[in-house]
Amino acid sequence: MRLTRYTDYAIRVLIYLGAREDELCSIREIARTFAISQNHLMKVVQDLANAGFIKSVRGRSGGIRLNGPAERINMGALLRHTEGLTDLIACSECMIAPACGMPPILSEATKAFVAVFDKYSVADLVRRKADLRVLLQAA
Repeated sequence: MRLTRYTDYAIRVLIYLGAREDELCSIREIARTFAISQNHLMKVVQDLANAGFIKSVRGRSGGIRLNGPAERINMGALLRHTEGLTDLIACSECMIAPACGMPPILSEATKAFVAVFDKYSVADLVRRKADLRVLLQAA
């Protein structure tokens, strides 16, 4: 299975914020660090804030941060949100779907894939915070 660029960017935002858990960060600095379009990243950040993964603080000294401890932000929940995971292939439009054995296999595969991510949180991604901070600053 291949994750979308949107999910990739969402994960990068959470890693960045997780590495700087006690700080407010700007979309501009995250975009610059990862060489991502700031406009595209703004859409991802807005979606993450609306979904409750991050918190946005408005104002002159505002920014974004994780919406709670990194241990509570589940990667499986993020994947379900950003990927809208239902099926790997849209079998409903296929003429043989009613008699085909593939749809339940694809459903099982999707569930197994996400089950791995359910075991992890943002905290697992940022265990080496000191190293991450150095690498993020070097970018």
